[in-house]
Amino acid sequence: MARLTRRAVVAGTLAVPFAGWAHAQDWPSGQIKFIVPFPAGGTLDTIARLVQPGLQQKLGATIIIENRAGGAGSVGATVVAKSPPDGRTWLFVFDTHATNPVMQPNLSFDHEKDLDPVMLIGTAPNIIACHPARPYQSLADLIAASKAKAGGLSYASAGTASLGHLTMLALGKRTDAQWVHVPYKGASPAVNDAVAGHVDMIIAATTVLNTQIEGKALRPLAQSGATRHPTLPDVPTLVESGYPELDATPWWGLYAPAKTPSAIIERFNKEMAAALKEDSVAQRLTKSMGLTIVASSADHMRTFYARQTKTWGPVVQENRLKAEGG
Repeated sequence: MARLTRRAVVAGTLAVPFAGWAHAQDWPSGQIKFIVPFPAGGTLDTIARLVQPGLQQKLGATIIIENRAGGAGSVGATVVAKSPPDGRTWLFVFDTHATNPVMQPNLSFDHEKDLDPVMLIGTAPNIIACHPARPYQSLADLIAASKAKAGGLSYASAGTASLGHLTMLALGKRTDAQWVHVPYKGASPAVNDAVAGHVDMIIAATTVLNTQIEGKALRPLAQSGATRHPTLPDVPTLVESGYPELDATPWWGLYAPAKTPSAIIERFNKEMAAALKEDSVAQRLTKSMGLTIVASSADHMRTFYARQTKTWGPVVQENRLKAEGG
């Protein structure tokens, strides 16, 4: 049996606490900030607040949520792109994150160079819905009414160049229907006006419309996924309605300032995935809001984002869409 020296015993005793200390250095101490670039009450805001308690416990840090609405999400993205890459600032993004670089070419940062992907949080279909006082009972009714009315029917969306907006543009082109687009700074205020009957219809994700549909405050007419969503089994898809190219699924993701250490991103990704899958959180997201949780790797998010920009960037250019004031 090998003889242990006093030096070896001391070294071994120190090894474990030192390893723990080294692991702790992978995560920044102090306050963490979640930047949500849309108004309070929307899906991103809801997701951030649902995971906040679990993440605070897992990371041992206080998390502050800041709503920085404007520019279809670009105002908040600018804040994060210019923040130190120290793990204290994180950006929640919506699908407009993939179209903003084309729609707003004069942004003061580069989406791909100044932000690092962290995770694709999840996806959910868009729903085309109307106020129950409106006479439309189907997508066909809606299209026919829009053709019959001078100027067409009005619809609300979460913003210019959101997937809802792009889907309605494509649907109009395919059917010769005319729409009057009413963009909002996020889905929450759009839903409020749709429920109040201020617009003829709305296109928004299940994540914000499911509650209103269940409460009969809105009538669903069609959904944008390739297949019918489990929470809306009786609502036909645009694909089965004869528009196979309109399989457009909204998505939600996470980013960090560029050059954030990989160890920090990996730790946050791991804890975020765990927080999303906690029973109470997962039940709210999947059952109540209709979100399909993906909780992907950072690499998957990078590839997914590239595919989204390639798909929807040309649509923005074709329709000559510009940001407000652009």
